[in-house]
Parts: sequence; structure tokens; C-alpha cells
Amino acid sequence: MKKIICLTLLFTMHLFHAQNKGTKKPENVIIINNEIVSMEQVEKYGSEGYVKSMAKGVTEEERNELAKKFGDKIGDKEFIIVVGIYTEQEKIENDKKNQSVVKEPKVIAKKEQYILNVNDTAKDFIVKLIDGKEVKLSDLKGKVVLVNFWATWCGPCLQEFYDIPTKILEPFKNDDFVLLAISIGEAENVVAKKVAKLNQDGLRFNFGIDPNQKIWNEYAVNSIPKNFVIDQNGIVKYTAMGNVEGNLDNIANEIKKLLSK
Repeated sequence: MKKIICLTLLFTMHLFHAQNKGTKKPENVIIINNEIVSMEQVEKYGSEGYVKSMAKGVTEEERNELAKKFGDKIGDKEFIIVVGIYTEQEKIENDKKNQSVVKEPKVIAKKEQYILNVNDTAKDFIVKLIDGKEVKLSDLKGKVVLVNFWATWCGPCLQEFYDIPTKILEPFKNDDFVLLAISIGEAENVVAKKVAKLNQDGLRFNFGIDPNQKIWNEYAVNSIPKNFVIDQNGIVKYTAMGNVEGNLDNIANEIKKLLSK
């Protein structure tokens, strides 16, 4: 399977709380130097200037390695935060750099993230759902459709799911709206196992599979999660990448605007 790395996001140093009664978010597991640590330890490193980086989410291979080492402490439901720490020598050099004159910022090439963009016609597809049903996108004409691409090993994808019931599903439950959450590049049994656990947490969506990434390859590249809001005529009207603050609120606003037309 082609590995796609979850969008790396800075952790904002707060615990994740349930957004409604039926969906309780799993706790974070924080890793420093290949060991599980507490938030207090992270804060101590931070106050002393030793924190080099903080990333939310790991690749599938990294998760598997951590699960081998830590077993149930990682668990299927855990969100993994990996914190990079400066060595003593690195910290000395970094402190010197911070005290020196600020240099001209480097220009970083922007990675392509989308194949389909706003105002493009959504590529038609047939997706098989975990319950055995099949859904064809073109059969949903007349409805607003949110296509979400995710993977079972993607922490930011799973975190996003826990906010979807209150921010997306509940507000539009009586409208012509459909959510299709499509797992990319994974076998059906792997996705079904994760979906069963999500169902237990009160997350009941239209979970589909795209094991060969046929659908994904028509829509986007690189990071997940990615969301596409498609209007009643099958046109992409909004796209969003990653699980960052405000993303789902913006998506909900776009859906609301389309439904009001």
C-alpha cells in the first residue's frame, strides 16, 4: 500500500474533550525519545527551551513499531503526539542562533495537495461501504455531499471524526446532505475493525473503503485528512486539509450556504 503521511500539526497543549454525550475522545499518548511521557514532563522541557518539535500523528509503520514496544498503552484508540527534544549541544547552538540577527526567511516550495479544486466537477465514483452497500456519487445529485478521505492509522483524521457528529451530522440531519468518509489504501478487514471501535464511541457515518486508492487518486495527493464539499450539481465548492481549529466550522458554513440555495 502506498503510504501517505498524516498532515503534521503543532499540538496546542490542551486535552481533547468530548463535544457531545455520545462521543468521548480518546486520550493522547506523548512520546519523547521513544518513551511515553506525561504532559507535565513536556511542559517542563518546554519551559527550559528543550522542545524542538511537536507533531500530531505518525505513519502507519511508526504506529506499528510503537504498538510492538508499548502494547496496550498505545491502543487502537489513542492519538499519538511525538515530541522532539534538543540535545545539550543542539540547545546551545539554538540559543546562539536565537540571539543572533534574524536572517532573511527561506522560500519554501509549496507542495501540491489537490488534483480537484474549487469549481471543478467532482469525479464520479462508486464506493463500497463497510455495511456492504455501494454508493455512486452521481446518484446523489440534488444533495450536498461531504467527501472525507482518512486512514485508520491517521491520528488527525480520527480526532476530526469525534467532532463531526455535533458540527456536521446533527445540524444537517434533516437536510439533503450526505457524508462519505472514505478510507484510502487499506484492506476492508482493517477498516471494519477500526469502524467497529468508532461505532462503539458513537461515531456512525457512511464509512467506505478505497483499498487501491482509485478514488483518492482522482481527488488529491499527499496529506490527509482532506475534505471536499460538493454541491447539488456535482461541483466542488470547498476543500479543507488537516484537522486544524476552525476547519469543521468552515465546512459546516459552506454546507449551510449550499443547502440554503
